[in-house]
Amino acid sequence: MDVNIQKALNDKLYDKRKAGALELEGLIRDCLAHQDHDRIQAIVHQLCHDYAYAVHQPHARNGGLIGLAAASIALGSEVARYLEEIVPPVLACFSDQDARVRYYACESMYNIAKVAKGEILLYFNQVFDALCKLAADSELSVKNGAELLDRLVKDIVAESAASYVSILETPPETGSYDPTKGETSPPEEPPTAFSLERFIPLLEERIDVINPYTRTFLVAWITLLDSIPDLELVTYLPRFLGGLFKFLSDPNTDVHTATQATLDRFLSEIKKIARIRRGIAESARTGGADKRRNSGLSIRSGASVQSEGDSIAADSSAIDDTDTISMDSGSVTVDDEKPGSANDWIPGQDVRVDHAKILDILVTFLSDSSDEEIQLTTLRWIDSFFDICPEDIMAFVPRLLSHVLPNMSHDVDSVRQAANRVNTSLMNYIMTLSEELHRSENTPGVQSQFPPAPGKDLSGIERKDTNLSSRLLKTAIRDHGTEGKDTRMPTPAEDQPPSPHPNIDLDYQAAVNALTLQFLNEHEATRVAAIAWLIMLHRMAPGKILSVEDGTFPALLKTLSDPSEAVVTRDLLLLSQISRNSDDSYFTSFMVNLLKLFCTDRRLLETRGNLIIRQLCLTLSPERIYRTMADCLEKDEDVEFASIMVQNLNNNLITAPELADLRRRLRNLDTKDGQSFFVTLFKSWCHNAVATFSLCLLAQAYEQAYHLLQIFADMEMTVNMLIQIDKLVQLLESPVFTYLRIQLLEPEKYPHLYKCLYGLLMLLPQSSAFAALKNRLNSVSPIGYLHIAPRTYVSSNSFNHLRQKSSEAGALSSQPSPAVSSFERPNRLKAREEAGVKWVELLDRFKASQEKARRPQSVPGFGEDAAAAAAALQDKEKLATPEVLSKNPNLRPNSAASTRGSAPPVQVPASHKPRSSLSNLGRLAGGVAGRRTKK
Repeated sequence: MDVNIQKALNDKLYDKRKAGALELEGLIRDCLAHQDHDRIQAIVHQLCHDYAYAVHQPHARNGGLIGLAAASIALGSEVARYLEEIVPPVLACFSDQDARVRYYACESMYNIAKVAKGEILLYFNQVFDALCKLAADSELSVKNGAELLDRLVKDIVAESAASYVSILETPPETGSYDPTKGETSPPEEPPTAFSLERFIPLLEERIDVINPYTRTFLVAWITLLDSIPDLELVTYLPRFLGGLFKFLSDPNTDVHTATQATLDRFLSEIKKIARIRRGIAESARTGGADKRRNSGLSIRSGASVQSEGDSIAADSSAIDDTDTISMDSGSVTVDDEKPGSANDWIPGQDVRVDHAKILDILVTFLSDSSDEEIQLTTLRWIDSFFDICPEDIMAFVPRLLSHVLPNMSHDVDSVRQAANRVNTSLMNYIMTLSEELHRSENTPGVQSQFPPAPGKDLSGIERKDTNLSSRLLKTAIRDHGTEGKDTRMPTPAEDQPPSPHPNIDLDYQAAVNALTLQFLNEHEATRVAAIAWLIMLHRMAPGKILSVEDGTFPALLKTLSDPSEAVVTRDLLLLSQISRNSDDSYFTSFMVNLLKLFCTDRRLLETRGNLIIRQLCLTLSPERIYRTMADCLEKDEDVEFASIMVQNLNNNLITAPELADLRRRLRNLDTKDGQSFFVTLFKSWCHNAVATFSLCLLAQAYEQAYHLLQIFADMEMTVNMLIQIDKLVQLLESPVFTYLRIQLLEPEKYPHLYKCLYGLLMLLPQSSAFAALKNRLNSVSPIGYLHIAPRTYVSSNSFNHLRQKSSEAGALSSQPSPAVSSFERPNRLKAREEAGVKWVELLDRFKASQEKARRPQSVPGFGEDAAAAAAALQDKEKLATPEVLSKNPNLRPNSAASTRGSAPPVQVPASHKPRSSLSNLGRLAGGVAGRRTKK
């Protein structure tokens, strides 16, 4: 350069430097006109090394920057060959400590890019990196200059990035020769100046920034690059998607809004690509079907008459013409439907999106992030992928279950609804795959919701139970957001038609482990959803999961103690389903473990025992449940628990609507099954005296019940027994025992029924239950006197003859009575004579069981029983006072209540305290006395 130009460029005044730059521009133009490229190279070299790289001389650096810009303007289209030396010093000035240098660097690069245009794309990564740093510059003037440069570079990229090839690239004139094929391949196209493959690593490096201005800069560039059709930035989406999701948690509103819009754009693009590829695959399948149909048509036409063949050929040619016209019309909709469109190129059909990597990123953010916006967007993306690539989601099912189910109880309603949608979509897809698998295998009995156990057929009760189980499962799904949603049909594979035997690539064990952990979740909705999933998975693969040896079985039993009734109900449904699809050993193990759970958790037995038993009877065979539990309780050494459990089972047997069939079977002891069932229950019911008596009333074994009452007379009446008798009297007034009350109208046919009821009356203290039973008996006592009073003269030693006469009153023949005792109803006499039920042995077993129950309590229970007796007697004395008798005209003067004197008090040892339940009896007696006084 001339000396005056050098001096001007070193001046501290901007105007003088600008004047020197104008002189330099003229000089270079002259050199370019004379083709003096050597001098131009020397000038550029001098500007770079003597001025732009002069770190400690800011005026010289400013002069060098404006000089390089002037040189580029003068070179014009010839600047391309000098950019390799011009651009680096300008980029180095972007990081200068002086804000004015950084600003002049932006100005210089702006002028250079404006002249170079597409050639600047060769240095796009360096320019982008510098602009990324300047976007967060603290100096406003520098930031404004960077924005101007950024805008210019965006225009150049949008216009030229997809196709611009540098003029420095010299494409080969001929292709390479392949000696194996004997052909010359076409020449390779030269690479474009801009390359996404070179840019993506830089974007990956910068995507983790925190500064909101830099984030806004990156989102704007990602949006621009994605808008260029030929670049297909969505192919590289997994490499920077994680950074974009982090931007959603930025407190800056502009960053959040821009990022959300960009993510929506990417999701729409992925959906569009999936639709295009799905349409092409469907078109290919349709085309193959048409070809096969046409080939079959031509074969038939060859074998037919020539005239018919001509007409068919004419029709097929007309169809081909129609297809050709359709393709030539250019209609996208018609092309997608026609087979010939498979050969037409559609924008987006060659784009490959790595759905699996995207899903992995989404699931990772769902688990690691607690930000509401990130979770909501992640769930929305996952739900959309059921329309895009449902087959790729199968590998992520265990991880999805671990994180989607807790979000179903999220505090934010939008996140909760999104999680419900994902859960519903995932469950519907897997259920649809299971249905397709069953259809493809042509499994017999596909219509039933549950397959029968190996080697067994479903009975009528079990078929009813399976339908109920299906309804409960659908209710569990519907309760958490499935209303109004139809089952989503799976998307077929894009590249090949569905196989005849679809394979469900689901890690069942990992899914079960993930679901079992959700039992510990504090929210009810999550626990209910987890059990609903286990029900569905076990229905799909009953042989793969939830076996007896599986570690989930104890967790399922423990879940019965859940405070939520909905969770317990579905847990019972799952346990019943497992039992139905397993062998007898599993069912027995289930019942044994359930009884152990009741034994260790008495609160569960008190609060949920009835619910658990009734739900199990809904979904399993009630008789099987009662038989198995009775066998287990019969051998139980814990007589106290056995008595409590028998009492619960007996109460359900009497009151539960689900056990109406069992009650009907018990009333029919003429069959061997009925007798066997009665004997099984009786042996176990012996642990509880009142329950055994109730069982005999249910089975209409009144004579056996009367003999039990005679044994009751030798037993000590505890408070618990009196309370149970009180409840039994109340149950006798319920619809379940309507048949028993009707039988009171036939005393000659059921004489022991009267004895049983009067025996209960004698056992009860004068309470509300006593009054109710007495009123019931008084209402039919004239009938009893009518039939029984004329025979009262018979001596006691001929009692058996009297019983035979009463039993023969309705018989057709008058055969002599056998030595064994008989029941009242003549139609049962033959069954008893054949010893179908060994009544005497049952009575002996009852005595032995009651004696065994009293032995462990003899020492510690002495004082308690004495205290109970004292309290009971004191209460009875209060009831029998003359004041009460005078106010109760219903008592006969010669009755036991009126003639009974006051009993001496029982001495209670001081070392023993009465049971807490005795106070209940005292309150009961006091309440009864009060009510009777009010009368």
